Amino acid sequence: MKSPAGSRRAGRVRARARAAEHVAVPAAARKAAKPAGKPADFAAQLIAWQRRHGRNDLPWQNTRDAYRIWLSEIMLQQTQVGTVIPYYRTFLEHFPDVASLAAADLNAVLRLWSGLGYYSRARNLHRAANALVAVHGGAFPRGREALEALPGVGRSTAAAIVAFAFRRSEAILDGNVRRVLARHFAVAGFPGDAKVAAKLWTLAESLLPARGIARYTQALMDLGATVCTRKPSCERCPVRASCRARAEGATASYPWPRPRRSVPVRETRMLLLVSQGRLLLEKRAAAGIWGGLWCFPEIGIEEEAAAVCEARFGLRAADVEHLPVLPHSFTHFTLRIHPVACRVADGERVADGGATAWMTLQDAAADAIPVPVRKLLDRLPAALLDAADKAGG
Repeated sequence: MKSPAGSRRAGRVRARARAAEHVAVPAAARKAAKPAGKPADFAAQLIAWQRRHGRNDLPWQNTRDAYRIWLSEIMLQQTQVGTVIPYYRTFLEHFPDVASLAAADLNAVLRLWSGLGYYSRARNLHRAANALVAVHGGAFPRGREALEALPGVGRSTAAAIVAFAFRRSEAILDGNVRRVLARHFAVAGFPGDAKVAAKLWTLAESLLPARGIARYTQALMDLGATVCTRKPSCERCPVRASCRARAEGATASYPWPRPRRSVPVRETRMLLLVSQGRLLLEKRAAAGIWGGLWCFPEIGIEEEAAAVCEARFGLRAADVEHLPVLPHSFTHFTLRIHPVACRVADGERVADGGATAWMTLQDAAADAIPVPVRKLLDRLPAALLDAADKAGG
C-alpha cells in the first residue's frame, strides 16, 4: 500500500504528464472537473472576499455608467490595469460620452490610443460608438446579445458590461477567469480549445449567484489578476479548500498550456527619411496591422533603400545608415524590423498631405504611431536627430 505522501507525489506526476502530453483524460480525472461543493458556496466565498480584499477603488468602479464600463472593458482586453489607468482617464477627458466619441475623428481616437497596443480595439470602439448613436440613440442595450452585435464586443465583455451596469446575471470568461476555473476545478485540456472552452462556459454559468452579480464578477476578475495568477498565491485564496488542482498538488499544471507550435518570423525594412529636420511618415490602410496609424515607409527586406527612395518617392538618399534590428512580437508572429536611416535633400518632391506627411520629431511622437515607430524615433542617429531637433525647436 502506498503512503499518503507517495500517493500525492504520484498524483502530481500524473497531472504534469497530462498537461505536457495532452493525452486523453481518463474517467477519474474527468470527474475532478466537477465543482467541489455547492456553487452557492463558491460564489458566496468570493463575494465576501472581494468586499474585504478585492480591488474597489479603480477609476471605472463605483459607477453604473455603461459607457465608462464599456471603455474600461475594451481597454483591459490583453492589457494590465496599471497600464490602462492613465489612458482611461485621458480618454474620458477628451471623449466623456458616446456622442463625443462617435463625433470624433478616428485619427484623434488613435492618437489617444497610441502606445496602448492592439489598435483594432480603438477602431472598433469608434465604430461601436457610431453604431450606438445611429441604432440605439446613444444608449447602451441592456441585454448581452445586443451588446455582442457591436464591433469589438465579445460574449465575456458584453456579460461584464451588463453585470456591472445593469446587474444582469451573465457569466464572464476572460483569460484570468479561464485560469481560475480551469485550475480550481482541474479542467483538463487547453482552454483555447473549443470543446474545453464550452465546458468552462457551462461551469461559469453554473456558479452564478442568485444575488450580488456585480461584486461576484469583480471578485472573479480580482482573484485571477491578484491571487490565482500564473504563479498562484494559494495561501491568500478564499476558495483554496475546495480547489481540485491544489488537492492534487498540481496547481502549476492547470490550466493546460497551449499546444506547442513554432512562432513564424517575418522580416521587413523601414525607411527613416529625414529632410530639413523633418521625418517622412505614411498613414497605413485602415485594415491590417497598425491600421490607420502613421508609420515609416515599409519596403521589402531585399530592396535597397536608396533605390526605393528614388523609384517610389523621387528622392536622392544620402548618409544611408543601417540601424540595429528591432524585433516586435505580435500574438501569432514576430516581426523583425530592419531600420534604414537616410538624409534626403529634396523632400519637397513628396506631397505633404493625404497618406504621407513630413513631421518634426516632436509632432511624430505626439501623433498616432505604433510602439515600434516610437522606439525607432529614439534610435535615430545623433546627426539626423540633431537636425530634427533644430528644425522642430
